[in-house]
Amino acid sequence: MNFGGLVKDGKLQRQLTAAFGGDRLPNAALLEGGTAEERRGTALLLARAALCSGAGERPCGVCPNCVKALAGSHPDLRVEGGSGAARSFHVDVIRSVRSDAFIKPNEAARRVFVLLETQAMSEQAQNALLKVLEEPPAGVLFLLTAPSASALLPTVRSRVQSFRLPGEAPCGADPELLAQIARAVSAPGEAELLFLTAPLCRDRALLRTVLQGLCLLFRDACVLRAGGGSCRSPAPEEARRLSRELTRESLARLLDAANRAAEQAERNANSALLVTALCASLRQAAGR
Repeated sequence: MNFGGLVKDGKLQRQLTAAFGGDRLPNAALLEGGTAEERRGTALLLARAALCSGAGERPCGVCPNCVKALAGSHPDLRVEGGSGAARSFHVDVIRSVRSDAFIKPNEAARRVFVLLETQAMSEQAQNALLKVLEEPPAGVLFLLTAPSASALLPTVRSRVQSFRLPGEAPCGADPELLAQIARAVSAPGEAELLFLTAPLCRDRALLRTVLQGLCLLFRDACVLRAGGGSCRSPAPEEARRLSRELTRESLARLLDAANRAAEQAERNANSALLVTALCASLRQAAGR
């Protein structure tokens, strides 16, 4: 494969070459880790390689398929990245992608669908995508990107071949929401925490992302309380506040409660019950 300086990690180069350097390609692949721009660039590179009709290294950059793919005008390449402020995927978009997947390629040997930042895909949209991943038509390649595979349903993850870009994947949780939840944990009443977490019951992707953020937030608070100085969460100031106001034992219980909830979310536990139990556990851990 011709990586054009985009992929520098030798191990990842070998993995991608083995998967995309020949004529037999996977039906679906997930790029995780790195930054959003790195994931996007690598996904589009792989899309061009899959469409390339030149001889030698792929993508060659000069064949008609490469030229059109670079220009964003290839009829067999569809790129979707969500819409709106949250860049979320509407289930109708995924249904449209699923329908297009059964149309024969126009010019290349296959059709390629690039779905960027699929952590913003609702559970309903992921289940719609799963239907075509389970029985993909011939000559179709799906390329997904996400900060972490954990943002996707286990059933979707089992249908894609995953490749991790170097670098730690950043947490995609909203820092302000994390801070609000953390403050509500120790608020006088429980109504605020229940109100803030209610949307998580209806959006499993958002639930996973918030749980990931809470695990990092409480982890940072524990580290700071113990004298450390490293923060990895999107809300470091809130971690510092918690480290000053709560005991080491309370912070450890908060982290344990968030980790348990994250594990249960991965096992596809009922979201409403999980969120209700999480709220109770967090309040209890904080001594409320």
